[in-house]
Amino acid sequence: MRRVVVLGCGGAGKSTFSRRLGALLDLPVTHLDHVYWQPGWVPLPAGEFAARQRVLVAGERWLLDGNCGGTLEIRLAAADTVILLDPPRRVCLRRAARNVCPSSSWPGSGPSAAARGPGPFARSPSTAAAPGSTC
Repeated sequence: MRRVVVLGCGGAGKSTFSRRLGALLDLPVTHLDHVYWQPGWVPLPAGEFAARQRVLVAGERWLLDGNCGGTLEIRLAAADTVILLDPPRRVCLRRAARNVCPSSSWPGSGPSAAARGPGPFARSPSTAAAPGSTC
């Protein structure tokens, strides 16, 4: 394992797994979220994001974690190992919620949860990521 891609939905444990595997195999680890999201949560333009990945996969040894479906084929074409983390959906949701928002703002997480409503990070279908988005 010299060129490793780690995939899985948000909250699957990609970052933790990748850090541990990278240390075990002495591979440089790149979390694609750190490449894609620029300061102020501004996404990197699609062409530049793809170009950066081409540079990363040109290396002899690496571990890249992240889904970013619009550029997945760049990573898959260069990888010698692909690892898919697929824990139950409830585990992913719990982990993602814990990492994004304090538990007190999620429905069902306290005595006044019903009065609080859906919390500050609730998204309507119109604000969800568009199908085919880069990352």
